[in-house]
Amino acid sequence: MAKRVLIIATDGFEQSELIEPKKALEKAGYETVVASPKEGSIKGWNHGDWGQSVKVDAHIEEVTAAEFDALLLPGGQMNPDVLRMDDRVIALIEDFDDAGKIIAAICHAPWLLAEADIIDGRTVTSWPSIRTDLENAGADVVDEEVAIDDHIITSRKPEDIPAFSQAIIDALEAAEEEDEEEEEEETEEEEEEL
Repeated sequence: MAKRVLIIATDGFEQSELIEPKKALEKAGYETVVASPKEGSIKGWNHGDWGQSVKVDAHIEEVTAAEFDALLLPGGQMNPDVLRMDDRVIALIEDFDDAGKIIAAICHAPWLLAEADIIDGRTVTSWPSIRTDLENAGADVVDEEVAIDDHIITSRKPEDIPAFSQAIIDALEAAEEEDEEEEEEETEEEEEEL
């Protein structure tokens, strides 16, 4: 079964940070689902002005972490600032973290990880203007293209998107290999019992 990636966003998401990773994931064979507290479509922010709209596949209340293998949080200043005030969004992020599932956040989106209180003691990166907020939440903040700490993947800015997208794909592939190994072990154990 194809791995599924949940993308949470609302109006004001940084256009490239949603659209480009979404395309890269779909090209690699993963299913993506855009969820939002808003129905219909959400409008991107592109280089200082409103950009393309993206269709919303599901309302935030219709999705659970159990249905997905990874969570993608695009940045943009407005988007995570609105989302971090939504208890349903924060609860979903906490559920992904509790399950040890991949959480990928870029630019201003690590604000959401701080709001969910899941970065204390973890290494993350972000857009420079929110790094103090992340440090105040207990994170070890680095200035790197991609920071990976266990199942949390973070990047700084649109220029990091290729490396960010590849890190998500690599993590999904590693998770698939783990699933296959577990299935093989279970099959071997069942055969030994026969």
